Amino acid sequence: MTATEPLPISLVAHQVFCPRRAWLEAAGESTDTQQVAVGVAAHVPTDDTATSRLRRLRGVEITSGEWGTIGRCDTLEVDDDGALTVVEYKSAPRRRRADVTDPMRVQLTLQVHALREMGFRVAGQAVYFTTSRERVPVELTADDTAAAHKAVLDTRATLSSATAPEPLEDDPRCSGCSHIGVCLPDERSLTSVTRRIVVADPDTQVLHLSTPGSRASTRRGRVEVARQGESLASVPLERVQALVVHGNVDVSGALIRELLWRRLTVVWCSSNGRVVGWAAAAAGPNGAARPRQRLASAVCQLELAREFVSSKIANQATMLRRHGDAPDAIPRLRALQRQARSGSSVAALFGIEGDAAAIYFRSFATMFTRKVRDTIDFATRTRRPARDPVNAALNFSYGLLVGDVLRAVVACGLDPHAGFLHSSERNKPALVLDLCEEFRAPVADSVVLGAFNNGELKTSSFSDVLGVVNLRETGRRTLISAFERRVETTFRHPLFGYSLTWRRAMEVQARLVLGVIDGTQDSYVGVRTR
Repeated sequence: MTATEPLPISLVAHQVFCPRRAWLEAAGESTDTQQVAVGVAAHVPTDDTATSRLRRLRGVEITSGEWGTIGRCDTLEVDDDGALTVVEYKSAPRRRRADVTDPMRVQLTLQVHALREMGFRVAGQAVYFTTSRERVPVELTADDTAAAHKAVLDTRATLSSATAPEPLEDDPRCSGCSHIGVCLPDERSLTSVTRRIVVADPDTQVLHLSTPGSRASTRRGRVEVARQGESLASVPLERVQALVVHGNVDVSGALIRELLWRRLTVVWCSSNGRVVGWAAAAAGPNGAARPRQRLASAVCQLELAREFVSSKIANQATMLRRHGDAPDAIPRLRALQRQARSGSSVAALFGIEGDAAAIYFRSFATMFTRKVRDTIDFATRTRRPARDPVNAALNFSYGLLVGDVLRAVVACGLDPHAGFLHSSERNKPALVLDLCEEFRAPVADSVVLGAFNNGELKTSSFSDVLGVVNLRETGRRTLISAFERRVETTFRHPLFGYSLTWRRAMEVQARLVLGVIDGTQDSYVGVRTR
């Protein structure tokens, strides 16, 4: 934000509450939380200017040229003499009481100052608490005016800074903040988090479209999926967290536009799981961090690359320890895990990763049940084209993982192509592939192992044409269902100590990478299962 750009009054109120909160709002970070939903619902009557009357004006735009602020008054009451009373609506009083907080006083003061500068007389001001349906009059003093003016100057200083403000430490304000899930104040220290976590995963789902020849469109606030006139599915748009399109499936332009308006990501995959493209809203958060990310990518943040590789190998060793029979492989993987922490270059790290992959996949079959080993021949990991059912399933599962991590990276406003381990020169989403590494074994590999061992995937789930093996449509559906169950499974974060889903963990890790880039934290620690 430039020094001459009008400053929203709401941002100044956020600054008084927490400078980092103001920074996050200005950076475009938005959240879908209960606090936000309640606040939006409480302001519905005041946002509708059509409900204005002669004595009660709704949603009035205001501006102050002197202080350089803009805003919107919820309600202005007009008395017989034409004087105005400013009424601000608030949804969640602190401690369930109708307390007028400092941010509220600053907001009212800025509104009153703007109205007077615009030539209106102001007779009073009040806060109406929608939760308790209580109206509290507020008396403003010269001290309030001075505090509001200082808050404007402080907000401009915060937003003009080249780095993000430090998160609050052990502060009770964080527990009730709607932006705690994107700020991660306690996680920045990379130690166990003892505060009660109040942010839940969004109550929405990733919608996968995998039926060949089908078409998805939007109608009356729902996603409608049909094929040859037959309805296959109907899902409310409010329940959609993202859309993943597999193979020959058509998506209407109206549906794509609606999803982008809602800042939801659309990912297109080939029928065998390769991510071929994605669409995301043009408006995204943390635009100032992306140039720094690209500069860091160009000079190579070796500490990040080391952590990606070390975490991947650690999780491979844990998978074999838990589910396999390879006592000789595990100590060798642990030694490579430690070696990766001091890798001298990206090339050296790829060498270490390659050695670990060879050891891991030579023992991979020991994690299958005997029945699976007797029916499916798996010798080693091969990429596309797959020559056996296991590799075909792994290819597809890795593609699903790339799609999920991609959405986490986009949600943070990071550039998917500017990575630290994988090279952007390959014209692939390098940062996405970087973050995938620590999730491959505990998520993607686990999905494949479980689907085979549980009998969900069978030889009949695959086709074999001239030695090239692919999943059939039924096999793809099976693997998608298994993947969704896995990423929605909760686990205890090995570093922070609280429970979260694997899907949420992907965004948490992406935000920790963002913390290294924006200077909020000194280092990065990957997810290592125990």
